Amino acid sequence: MEKNGNNRKLRVCVATCNRADYSKLAPIMFGIKTEPEFFELDVVVLGSHLIDDYGNTYRMIEQDDFDINTRLHTIVRGEDEAAMVESVGLALVKLPDVLNRLKPDIMIVHGDRFDALALATSAALMNIRILHIEGGEVSGTIDDSIRHAITKLAHYHVCCTRSAEQHLISMCEDHDRILLAGCPSYDKLLSAKNKDYMSIIRMWLGDDVKSKDYIVALQHPVTTDIKHSIKMFELTLDALISFNKRTLVLFPNIDAGSKEMVRVMRKKGIEHHPNFRAVKHVPFDQFIQLVAHAGCMIGNSSCGVREVGAFGTPVINLGTRQIGRETGENVLHVRDADTQDKILQALHLQFGKQYPCSKIYGDGNAVPRILKFLKSIDLQEPLQKKFCFPPVKENISQDIDHILETLSALAVDLGGTNLRVAIVSMKGEIVKKYTQFNPKTYEERINLILQMCVEAAAEAVKLNCRILGVGIGGGIIHQHELIHGSSFCAAELGHLVVSLDGPDCSCGSHGCIEAYASGMALQREAKKLHDEDLLLVEGMSVPKDEAVGALHLIQAAKLGNAKAQSILRTAGTALGLGVVNILHTMNPSLVILSGVLASHYIHIVKDIIRQQALSSVQDVDVVVSDLVDPALLGAASMVLDYTTRRIY
Repeated sequence: MEKNGNNRKLRVCVATCNRADYSKLAPIMFGIKTEPEFFELDVVVLGSHLIDDYGNTYRMIEQDDFDINTRLHTIVRGEDEAAMVESVGLALVKLPDVLNRLKPDIMIVHGDRFDALALATSAALMNIRILHIEGGEVSGTIDDSIRHAITKLAHYHVCCTRSAEQHLISMCEDHDRILLAGCPSYDKLLSAKNKDYMSIIRMWLGDDVKSKDYIVALQHPVTTDIKHSIKMFELTLDALISFNKRTLVLFPNIDAGSKEMVRVMRKKGIEHHPNFRAVKHVPFDQFIQLVAHAGCMIGNSSCGVREVGAFGTPVINLGTRQIGRETGENVLHVRDADTQDKILQALHLQFGKQYPCSKIYGDGNAVPRILKFLKSIDLQEPLQKKFCFPPVKENISQDIDHILETLSALAVDLGGTNLRVAIVSMKGEIVKKYTQFNPKTYEERINLILQMCVEAAAEAVKLNCRILGVGIGGGIIHQHELIHGSSFCAAELGHLVVSLDGPDCSCGSHGCIEAYASGMALQREAKKLHDEDLLLVEGMSVPKDEAVGALHLIQAAKLGNAKAQSILRTAGTALGLGVVNILHTMNPSLVILSGVLASHYIHIVKDIIRQQALSSVQDVDVVVSDLVDPALLGAASMVLDYTTRRIY
């Protein structure tokens, strides 16, 4: 075993309640099954899996060659609010015997269904560790409340998106027990599209149907507004009948209101309509192929806004059931689906389009990360979970804004004249700043930086700030994310070499941008001029107790000192050439220059881009940052971005 503190296998219980959660749990189950030297797997099946009206979907678990350890009939029929509550109660009555018999080390629970809440409640009260899949997400119905309730009961969390991870942290969950893995179903989705899909399409929709010329419809009741969701389903069916395309309609889930939705289907003759195929269940492998090659998917199922984005298939998301989800550009929301015409217009807009594939919810490597995470669980650690509340002293209120503000970083700015260290909060506010004159030697600088960081860290405790790390450096932002690189050294832009025979750089090389254009480089050149009595011009003076620095060089250039002007022009040219290299490598849409020297360099940089860059990148915007202390804020962002996510 890797870290769990035992010499025995980790006994994992996976409990699945319905066809939807099995599509997420199955890849994990297959992964566990391939490593019998580390894990023992027990499978518990309950909920709608065992109901004929919903397809007896437990059979697909058997077809996947999993031994079902326990079958629990936990659904009280009625498909209304009371039946849902009674089903939770029935599950709570039956689960203790099962868990006492299996004695798992950890139970894996998925999502936000009422059955999952019963599972998590039982395991938590019986002192069984819980791993919750897909916590931290936001949809828009009662599911949110159930999902977050399970989060509070769970000991470990596997989330699918950066936003979900941030939500869990904001909910005071222990960051060390959160894994940003991606959605397990994406492991199968991203390798599925090249299979023989036409035979699957013909099997479910008929021999005369072509790829991209049919619709998949999947709509569930909204338990907080059942009457409206039934009316919306009726309008959806009317719109689909008018649109006159072959449509595969899946029966709704078992939530309150589903019985009424089935009545609407039968009232409109959907099961016998020549354009419709109404089914209770489609195996997930086949369902993937059907949505991947559909002309459109319509409804309010989470798979429409999550999984279908992996194929770029157009989606029409109806109503509020998934309104809080992160989505790709393939999703068109019809929030107030209150008329047939509005839904019909959405069908005309979306049908047959092809959008870029989205990987918001995963990159296809979730299962290896989850298995590694499971192996790292130490069963010797105390079972009682701890919440990461920030320290509370005096009358400081304990709310989410305060929690986020206390997560902070130390930012270091190595200027030509001064060294600066600041405590920067998650909101980008400089809580406190420290400034010291920059010593002459390398050893003195390092010692002073350490001393300033220690002083700032001690002060941070008094200021109720939790320091997550120390940041130094430039940055490249791609798709709203800071690039860190394989060893967290990406974007060392100051050490791009722009001349093979340039001046020595502090990094040990020579000809780097930093050797030409940094504050310390300009300070070096200013001192040379001053030592040769070539710096000062009329209107300038440097007090004897004041060190010569970059600002004196700039002042001399403004007053007409030709040598100072030449040094600044050379420095700006070096910076400009570095920017051109970045443009040719990364093709960014925006270049931001920051610091006290930025305004003196920007015009030279723009000139070099016009002279040296390819025409395809010459239109890039180059601007001077209008932030206060951008160097400190940028350095802090290096820490805050990385330390608030977790990826194996």
